[in-house]
Order: sequence, then C-alpha cells, then structure tokens
Amino acid sequence: MVLLYIILIPMFGALLSWLASARNIALCRWIALVSLLCGLLLVTVLWVSNAADPTPAGHWMYNWQQPWIPHFGISLHLAMDGLSLVMLALTFFLGALSVLISWREIKFKIGFFHFNLLFVIAGIAGVFLTMDLFLFYFFWEVMLIPMYFLIGIWGHERREYAAYKFFIFTQAGGLLMLLAILGLYFIHGANTGVYTFDYFYLLNTPMERAVAQWLMLGFLVAFVVKLPAIPFHTWLPDAHTEAPTAGSVVLAGLLLKTGAYGILRFVLPLFPAASHDFAPWAMLLGVAGILYGGQLAYSQPDLKRLIAYTSVSHMGFVLLGAFAFNELAYKGVVMQMIAHGISTGALFMIAGALYERMHTRELSRMGGLWPAMPAMGTVTMIFVMASLGLPGLGNFVAEFMILLGSWQANHIMTILATIGLVIATVYSLRIMQKVFFGQSERQYALPDLGLREWLIMAPLVVVILWLGVYPQTVLGTITNYELRITTFSAPHVPQAESSGRVVPVSDSSFVINHAP
Repeated sequence: MVLLYIILIPMFGALLSWLASARNIALCRWIALVSLLCGLLLVTVLWVSNAADPTPAGHWMYNWQQPWIPHFGISLHLAMDGLSLVMLALTFFLGALSVLISWREIKFKIGFFHFNLLFVIAGIAGVFLTMDLFLFYFFWEVMLIPMYFLIGIWGHERREYAAYKFFIFTQAGGLLMLLAILGLYFIHGANTGVYTFDYFYLLNTPMERAVAQWLMLGFLVAFVVKLPAIPFHTWLPDAHTEAPTAGSVVLAGLLLKTGAYGILRFVLPLFPAASHDFAPWAMLLGVAGILYGGQLAYSQPDLKRLIAYTSVSHMGFVLLGAFAFNELAYKGVVMQMIAHGISTGALFMIAGALYERMHTRELSRMGGLWPAMPAMGTVTMIFVMASLGLPGLGNFVAEFMILLGSWQANHIMTILATIGLVIATVYSLRIMQKVFFGQSERQYALPDLGLREWLIMAPLVVVILWLGVYPQTVLGTITNYELRITTFSAPHVPQAESSGRVVPVSDSSFVINHAP
C-alpha cells in the first residue's frame, strides 16, 4: 500500500489546499508544501531502507496489485524498482521547490493553482509507478489537464496560445499511444487467450515483425513528443516561455522525463527487435536535437526561451543513449534525466526571480547585474557550468557516460553529438555574459537572493555537486533493479517467446529481467 500512498498524498493535499484557500491563503500554501515534503520524506525512507537492505538483482522493491475491472483485464497494479525510485525522488523534490518558488509569484486563484500543481505531481508519480498499461494511460492524461490550466491561467501574455499548443501536441501523441496499447492488448489476447493490460503479461507478446514496428512507433511518438525530439519540439519553447515559474520547472524537470521514462520502461522492453531496427533513426533524431536545439538556444533573445531550447538539446542525449543498447549508455540516460531536471529547473527558477525583479526576460535589457546581485550570479554560474557539462557537476557524468556508451553503437553519431558539447558551452556562457557581465545602460538597485530563495537554491546546488562528485548514489540504485541493458551487437534480435526472464538471443547480450 505504500506505493498507493505516494500517489494519494499529493492528491489529498491538492484537495485540502484548494478547500483551505477559501479561509486562509497562507494555510493553502503550507498544506501544498507539507504534502510534497511528506511525499519526499516517504520516498527518502524507502530509498534509505533499500540501500541498507538491497533487493536482490532482478526483483522489484515493492509490488502491489488489486483487481479493478477484471472483465477487461484491468487492475490497479503499482510497482517500484530503482528507476522508479530515483524518478519519484526527483518528482517530490522539484515539486516542493516549485511551491516555494511560487510563494509570492502567484497573486490570484491561489488555491486552484496549488490544486493543479499537486495534481500534476500525482499524475507524474502515477506514471512512474503503474504497471498496468490502461492505468498508465490514465495517469498520462491526468498530467495533461492540470498543466494546461497552469499555463493557460497563470502564464504570461500568450498563455492561451501556448496552452492550446501544448494540449494539442501531447494529446495527439497520447491518442497514438492509446491505439498502440489497444493493439497490443488484442494481439496478446488473440495469441494467448488472455486479454490483459498487465505489463508483465504483455512482455514478449508474440507478433509479426511489421506489427511490432507499428505498435512500437505508436508508443515512441507519444514519448518523443513529450521528450521532446525534433521535429515534435515546437510546443516546448512556447509552453516554457509563457508558463509561470513553477510550471516551467515542472515541465522541464519532470514532464519531459516521463517521455524518457516511457522509452526505457515500455518501448525497449516491449518491442526489443523493433526498437533495435529503429535505433539508427532514433539516434539520428537525438543528434539532430542536440545540434539544432543548441543552435536555436544561442540565437534566442528571451532568457526563458533560451533555457527552453537547451532542454531540446539536452534531451537529445537521452534519445541517443536510450537507443545505444548498452548498460553504460542506459545509466548515463538516467543520470541525464536527474541532472537535467536539477540544473534546468534551477535556471528556470533564476529566470523567474529575475523577472520578478526586472519585469522583463529580454537579454538586451539585462547586463552588468553581478555587482548588484553577486549571490545570484554565483548560483547562476554553478548551474550554467552544469549545463555546459563542467567536470565535477552531475551533467558531465551523465553526458560522458552517454557518449561512451553510444560510441560502442555508432561512431559517427557520437562524434556529431560531441559537437553539441561545444555549442552548449557557447550558449551557456552567453547567459552569463548577457545577464551578469558586460555593460548596462542603466544602474540597477536590485535585491539579491532572499532567505526563501536561498532555501530553494542551496539544496539544488548541493544535489548537482553531489551527483558530480559521487554519482554512485544514483547509479548504485538503478543497477540492481529491473531493467538492465548490456551490449547489443547483434544485427537482429527476434522476439523472444519467453516469460520475460533472462533471454539469450544468438550472439547478443540484450538482457531484460522483469521479475515482479
């Protein structure tokens, strides 16, 4: 039941916060914050307890299942492994900081704002925990509606356009995934006589190669839209630019990661042969995102839009590593998900703090802010250096592991992706030059980081440094659990008709272990 509590805590917190806002606005904020801190504490306790007494490799930490609609093979099936655990920790950590960063920014409909924010967190937690594909699609849609409201109600000038665009792109991708889920459901039922949406039963469903490729694409399109990958990325800059600060943090730090999680959890294990066939194209899309996203980031005059395009570039590394089919790249992908969530989330918080002080996001109207705000400049420098991949910070470990892993799969793509690191250096240093250094035509008298902002930024700095100095905290957690991808050198891997344990296939060592 502990997995169900992880989802219910933010749901009940959302309702209580909304109800409390009618009487006391301050109480509304505190309820939202305490709810997310309770979720973070619960996940931390699970992490520490399993670190002290590790679950055997190939098994799940927690597995809970209850029938829901048994006539259609639908159940309330939740499970947690190392990948789910680290993503949940990131979810509640950034969720709590999002409440703090919006403490003064949100001026109206405060209770409804926190209701939507906490419901997004609950939906994301459900995505990371559910093992029933029908339930997964339910939580996938739960994330969509409250985020639409967060952008459309509390966003900036073009918020309605950005909210509509976000909704249309993600809903279209979600409908394709629904069709693929139904296709997999009926094919499995026709071949086995068991109609179920359960993840473990659907693994290694026997099907024709062409059918597997189409179903895989149905899942993959939904996930790369959310990631986002070229050419499905155009909703992201508008959504980030117009969203409130908390919305941008949740978008960049969490919602994008659900796309990467979906690839690792569903696309690769459910369709290993079809994924391997599509791997060169997926890696090409990843490299295109790295280079094109970096180029667009450098050319942006708007600070939030610049940071948004850096996400397109950084998520390209995720796509590159996920389809490299080796353990090193897989671990790098998970590290990139965590490190990008921390560093880019922090940059969006800094952009929001600057907007509160200066009422502009235009880089041309900034410059020379370091003397006025040295503390904010120092913190920004740390996360800018993380974004460009400076050794000693979490992003360097992630991107280095991805490139090492992708080199084993495709030399040309790896070389092209490495050029993206140079581009990242250019656009990251441009942030510092345009905002804190250089000349300014105006003399600013702006307040530096306050106590609340220090409470937000200090944990982010500690985490990004910890990931760079001791990444084993994350790597050790994800190594011992459910999905392990080692070297994949075979030109073709047929669908294995087994129960989903260890499947040796010719000279390949593609290993999927799904012991519930």
